[in-house]
Amino acid sequence: MPDWLAPVLAVPGLGWMVFTIAAAGVVRGFTGFGTALIFVPVAGQFLPPADVILLITLTGVGSTVALLPRAWKDADKAEVGLMALCAVLTVPLGVQAMQALPETSIRWVVTAISGGTLLALMTGWRFRGTLGRVGLGMIGLAAGLIGGMTGLTGPVVILFYLAGLKAARVVRANTILYLALLDVVVFANLILAGMSNPAMIAVAVALGVPYVATALIGQRLFDPAYETAYRRIAYVVIALAVVSGAPLLD
Repeated sequence: MPDWLAPVLAVPGLGWMVFTIAAAGVVRGFTGFGTALIFVPVAGQFLPPADVILLITLTGVGSTVALLPRAWKDADKAEVGLMALCAVLTVPLGVQAMQALPETSIRWVVTAISGGTLLALMTGWRFRGTLGRVGLGMIGLAAGLIGGMTGLTGPVVILFYLAGLKAARVVRANTILYLALLDVVVFANLILAGMSNPAMIAVAVALGVPYVATALIGQRLFDPAYETAYRRIAYVVIALAVVSGAPLLD
């Protein structure tokens, strides 16, 4: 057995995390979001918050290899760049909050944010206004703070950006590109805070294989004509993850 494989196989809940990240990859491929909403609540049952965030950011960077070429072509890079620049300012604050709070508190925050996001999506609530530069900056700031604290980089973008008036392919591409950049920023801050875990880096590599494969499958399945059906499937998967990850069920 290779030396790097033993610590990976010893990680608690590895089988569940592999299954979860595979499901999340399909959802990410055909909707452009959902990975953290699915993976973070489940992984939080087995690992401390810093390790969960490290895993979700590294696998997110890995998915970029599969999804970036198409997203880069369709994205509005000026909008994405503004949101990413603002996120750089608040990710360190989120990481500090994650370090200061008890693990159970972080899991409750994850449950509340994931559950609240899912409820808003299912009931059709979205921000319906027009987003200018200030609005885009606020999305970046909020997503950076929440992402650094919990690894949930997507909820703010989902609720306040995906309801925009741009074409579906552009919004999807912007979301994929922005979340990929935010993953890089969060990962860099974890390194700077001395919270990198070599064992988790190996686990992330192992999780990245099924994640990239299923993300490609999901991307191939994507068809704007069936967007409603895709979203309903995503809601069911997210709901199962949120319920299973709630600390109340420990």
